[in-house]
Amino acid sequence: MARVTVRFTDGPADGTLLDLPAGPDGLPPARWVLADDRPSGPGAEHLYARGPRPDQDGRWTLRWVRTDPVGMTE
Repeated sequence: MARVTVRFTDGPADGTLLDLPAGPDGLPPARWVLADDRPSGPGAEHLYARGPRPDQDGRWTLRWVRTDPVGMTE
């Protein structure tokens, strides 16, 4: 499976670079959920959405949409 490097912007993962699976079209997922697991209690899920096009470096950006309690993000 092909992978594509994305940059997360805003929210708790701001500035993070990750390799995500690419779709058949070579694009990263339109939406991605990052889980924030905390051993001390329920964590959070951070929803990110893909931007309309890659940035000037050719890298796709996933922008923070919202944060929900674990299990609430669709």
